[in-house]
Amino acid sequence: MKRIGLLSDTHGFLDSRIFQLFSECDEIWHAGDIGSADVLQRLMKIAPVRAVYGNIDGQEIRNICPVSQRFTCELLNVWITHIGGYPGHFARGIREKLLADPPGLFISGHSHILKIMHDKKLRLLHINPGSAGKQGFHRVRTVVRFEIHGDQVKELEVAELGTR
Repeated sequence: MKRIGLLSDTHGFLDSRIFQLFSECDEIWHAGDIGSADVLQRLMKIAPVRAVYGNIDGQEIRNICPVSQRFTCELLNVWITHIGGYPGHFARGIREKLLADPPGLFISGHSHILKIMHDKKLRLLHINPGSAGKQGFHRVRTVVRFEIHGDQVKELEVAELGTR
C-alpha cells in the first residue's frame, strides 16, 4: 500500500497546509505548472516527488522534470502529464496513446478544474487535482490524497485549501 499526495498548477505558490495534508504520504505527485524549483525542493522535504513540467514552466523545471511520466506504483500502471484532457475530451496526441495502451490511472492538470472520473471505455480512472496555486480563474484551491492497494485506488479524498 502506498499513500499518495497529488497536486497541480502551484505556479510557484505552496500553501503551508500541504505540509500537514501530505505528512503521511509515501510519495507526492505534481501534475505540472510547478512554477519554481523551490516548490519541488520544499515538497521533497515531505516525501519523494514525481513531477512533470507544464506549459508555464521554464527551462529550470524542464531540466528536472519530463513532459510525462509512465510508471507502475504497487501493481497500478500510472501515467502523469500536464495537458491531457479528460474522458471523452482527451488532448490531441494523448487520445491515440491512451487507446493503444491505457493505464489504470491517468493524471493531468492544466485546466485548474478538479475532476475525478472513470473512463468505462478505456477502463481507467482519471484524476485532475485542480489547482493548488493562486494564479488562474479557479475559485477554490484543491489537492487530492489517495492510497494505492495493488492495482486499486482507495481512500480517495479531496482537500480544499481555501479560495484563490
